[in-house]
Amino acid sequence: MYKFEEEKLIENINEKQPKRILLQLPEGLKKEGLRISELITSKTKSEVIISGEPLWGACDVAINEAKSLGCDMIIIYGHAPFTTVDFPVLYLEARYEKDISNLLEKSYDSLKDFKKIAIATSVQHIHQVPKVKEFFESKGINVTVPQAKGHAFYDGQVLGCEYNSFKLIAKDVDAVFIIANKFHSLGVAMSISKPVILLDPFNEKISNMEDFKKDIIKQRATAIETTREANKIGIIIGTKIGQKFGSFDHIKEKLKKMEKQFALISMSEITEDKLINLYDIDAFVELACPRIAIDAAGLFSKPILTAREFAVLTGELTWEDLLEKGFL
Repeated sequence: MYKFEEEKLIENINEKQPKRILLQLPEGLKKEGLRISELITSKTKSEVIISGEPLWGACDVAINEAKSLGCDMIIIYGHAPFTTVDFPVLYLEARYEKDISNLLEKSYDSLKDFKKIAIATSVQHIHQVPKVKEFFESKGINVTVPQAKGHAFYDGQVLGCEYNSFKLIAKDVDAVFIIANKFHSLGVAMSISKPVILLDPFNEKISNMEDFKKDIIKQRATAIETTREANKIGIIIGTKIGQKFGSFDHIKEKLKKMEKQFALISMSEITEDKLINLYDIDAFVELACPRIAIDAAGLFSKPILTAREFAVLTGELTWEDLLEKGFL
């Protein structure tokens, strides 16, 4: 289903001639690790180490891991360039090649009542945007493709953490159609107050994110109110290069004014196993990937807020601001 661009891969490696490569693959593509590793070692003079760590997104560039292993190049599959780093990185997008024409026909029933829609996809489907646009326009629907903003590399690309391009066009459309997965579509739904319809080509499902969004909003309201009553708060500072959201100095000063006890905590991966050892802390504010607090809340025994949610406690934002302008 996916295009691995073997020729580009080998050509790039032979041009740059790295001695050792760190190969980063998303969980769904790790099964290709051995094949790709053997291909590289048979066609080049480079040694390959497959990273066994999770690859959560284009932001998750494992530079420290690469340096500690003596690697002089990183290859990341399944993502487009996200942020500038001072290390050689080759991004290979793993485009999805299966025809989705029949799924577009099925999805039309969920969108036929909207006059204006925006369409966007994850990087695996970005080459299909023109076809999707043409399909819906042939049905008489006005289609907008959001321009690339912030960390997005392509027009019409949806990321997991940043939705400025959708916020800029939200007032001009009736709904947003996403070709990706629940993670990407929920992010859009939590960022704008318009219906979001998901087409998941891998699972061949079409879903409206509204009910799921409502459940998440209830969960976030509970987390904010529980944190409001907390006396000891941990400020989690993410150590991954591409996962920096909010200023710990700002939050620290706000907590001082609120007369709350606090601790600064650094983490690469935020997990319950790590947080449970900080048993004397009542709640956390995390400044790494905001999706950890929102999507993975059920995995944690104590509330975790994003920087935007914490701003509700300080009065910098209201709950209504989050509902109207987005949680992300």
